[in-house]
Amino acid sequence: MNILLWHVHGAWTTAFVHGKHRYLVPVTDDRGPFGRGRARTYPWPDTVEEVTPDGLPAADVDVVVLQRPEELELAERWLHRRPGRDLPAVYVEHNTPMGDVPDTRHPMADRDDLRVAHVTHFNDLFWDCGSTRTAVVEHGIVEPRARYGGELPRLAIATNEPVRRRRVTGTDLMPRFAAVAPLDVFGMGTAGLPDALGLGAGWLRVHDDPPQAAMHEELARRRAYLHLCRWTSLGLSLIEAMTIGMPVLALATTEAVRAVPPDAGVLSTRVDDLVDAAHWLIEDPDEARRMGRRARSAALARHGLDRFLADWDHLLEEALCASR
Repeated sequence: MNILLWHVHGAWTTAFVHGKHRYLVPVTDDRGPFGRGRARTYPWPDTVEEVTPDGLPAADVDVVVLQRPEELELAERWLHRRPGRDLPAVYVEHNTPMGDVPDTRHPMADRDDLRVAHVTHFNDLFWDCGSTRTAVVEHGIVEPRARYGGELPRLAIATNEPVRRRRVTGTDLMPRFAAVAPLDVFGMGTAGLPDALGLGAGWLRVHDDPPQAAMHEELARRRAYLHLCRWTSLGLSLIEAMTIGMPVLALATTEAVRAVPPDAGVLSTRVDDLVDAAHWLIEDPDEARRMGRRARSAALARHGLDRFLADWDHLLEEALCASR
């Protein structure tokens, strides 16, 4: 199968392109948001091919995977074919709804020419897609090579744009945990975080946009993983941390309550509970390791790559069959 998709979310796309198909990824001269091409910090297989907008009209495309509303018009203009009419199309919704929750209308609502694939059951529940058919394909990840050591009595967080997205990412909660143990924050747009929170280097270190494999190695050295997002679909970094074997402390919001079983971490909407649990794990590395082993087992069972790719194969075959 020849699949056209844009490079939007590096971790999700990395898992997706590890399937058995040929993947066409648009690339532009500026490698901007709609033409990033192949990933530079993630390992992608040779079955992922860059294609320019000029090359798309003649490209052999069986199905289009859309991820942003703008891609619908862009695909028609670049392909000279209409996704959903001339070509089967699936729209992947990565995000929780914003705005008038729980009445937020999805931009692909009330369409009969495509299907919306949500990455969590929470998103499927909260987005109003009207009459558009929906499905849920839960996240899968390429298993990180790093394994938990936990030798550093520090807490790790992986998040993007924590200054700009302050309350969404739980950035305002970080000082409460820095009072327990030093924090290491990994991700894009973290450079201004210490000044924004008024925390010195002794209590907060940032690692701005590290390569994925290097980040995993560093996460594995920290005692526990913090997931402080109030409103997010389900951070793939949380699943990656669990797969590495890290114990996790997470706000019991959105899909985290399904992703983290009770024996694989501590979840609560009461922040004091998580602060107390951070003290506990910092002081008890043996229990941290035991909890991390359970987290790894749970993550592998639910978010393994084989299950993810099989679910997507089934959904894409359905889209092809429906268009015939």
